[in-house]
Amino acid sequence: MTHRVIQWGTGNVGYYSLRHLIQHPDYELVGLHAHGKAKIGKDAAEIAGLPDPTGVIATNDVEALLALRPDVVVYTANGELRPHDAVADMARVLRAGIDVVGNALIYLIYPPHAEPSLREPLEAACREGGSTLFVNGIDPGFSGDVLPLTALQMADQVEEIRVQEICDYSTYEDPEFTGVAFGFGKGPDAEPVMSLPGMLASGWGGMVKLVAEALGVELDELREVYERDYASEDFECPMMPVAKGTCGAVHFEVQGIVKGKPLIVAEHVNRLGLDQGAQWPKAPDGRRGVHRCIVTGNPSVQLECFVRGEDGDHNTGGVQTTALRVINAIPAVRAHGPGILSALDLHYTPSRNLR
Repeated sequence: MTHRVIQWGTGNVGYYSLRHLIQHPDYELVGLHAHGKAKIGKDAAEIAGLPDPTGVIATNDVEALLALRPDVVVYTANGELRPHDAVADMARVLRAGIDVVGNALIYLIYPPHAEPSLREPLEAACREGGSTLFVNGIDPGFSGDVLPLTALQMADQVEEIRVQEICDYSTYEDPEFTGVAFGFGKGPDAEPVMSLPGMLASGWGGMVKLVAEALGVELDELREVYERDYASEDFECPMMPVAKGTCGAVHFEVQGIVKGKPLIVAEHVNRLGLDQGAQWPKAPDGRRGVHRCIVTGNPSVQLECFVRGEDGDHNTGGVQTTALRVINAIPAVRAHGPGILSALDLHYTPSRNLR
């Protein structure tokens, strides 16, 4: 079955989403939404760096795109910096009876976690249009839903579920969003977005709450830990230049507390080089990143996930898998009833694109 798809967004994730949609035999790219004036009017293949024209021309004319009557929109525009605009975009599509999958608004990975002002307009749009929305990615997303729910199927007498993203971000060229949010390249007096009370829980608390629902436990609270480590000398990397004494690594946790102790923990260690933040957990030797789930119990279970992109880089792999987590879910999303879904609603969404 072929699914008629519009790609909405051509940034870091959107670029690779577009490439995969063009090259996937089960998807027919019928439209492309672009924001930047430099991309409007260009063929989708040119924007995606592919040789053969598609005949699909990038536009910012939403009415013209909706008139194409696609089956689904893949929405990868930035939502965290413009949440209400992203809600308005997606609600408009959903009210038109078109399903949406994407990675914007990570709070919706577990819909009950999202603020009502964001969630309720989308729920209403799904009801009005009889349409379905699914938001996910690799982290937040796969690492905090599929990995722990898989590991827990083999565990017993569970004491702790710890989900880790340990990754060298130095090759990820996203200083304006990731760099600023994490506080990379800033001194001890800076107050990055992630250091503000409640910000970590808003982003990663949904994963913790999703696992809690699967376990049938009620959380006492969410606790946050945020720490930075500072460079001992100047260095440069594709993400940004880092001066001596400014942040070269970040460690944080969102802890789901049950009976006074952490039961479900989302933990990150993100570095701009393998030598930064040496005191914190590391990926296995020879690896620059890992998504890991450790279930401590009797027995204990540990699962590790490594990704590598088409250029061999682990950060490219992270961006590609973020896109594919929702692209591969399109058949299951379309087969599901209206509403906002989580991984608890879509248990298996394998790729069907075989070589």
